[in-house]
Amino acid sequence: MKEIKAFIHRARIADVVHDLRVAGFNQISLIDVKGTLQALNDDEREYSLEIGQEIITETKLELFCEDSQLEDALQIIRLNAKTSQQVSGQIYVSETVAIPMDVSP
Repeated sequence: MKEIKAFIHRARIADVVHDLRVAGFNQISLIDVKGTLQALNDDEREYSLEIGQEIITETKLELFCEDSQLEDALQIIRLNAKTSQQVSGQIYVSETVAIPMDVSP
């Protein structure tokens, strides 16, 4: 099983999630995070006093899939997260193990 973490511009996340769901990927988590992707426009820019540089609010997408589904998921994310910039975000893939939760008393 694979875990995908992708950092995507907020302006692109709706298309990514839509196409992932159409393709049958339903276990998707989304978290707003502060990051250092290049802003798409002036409205995205914020200055962080804590780190002393410009940041934006981007979305971290987390998705678990079977090994055989990995390339399909990556293709959907790459296609839909693309912006006019050379670097539209980052994708990380790691191996993971699913352990069922025991719900019995």
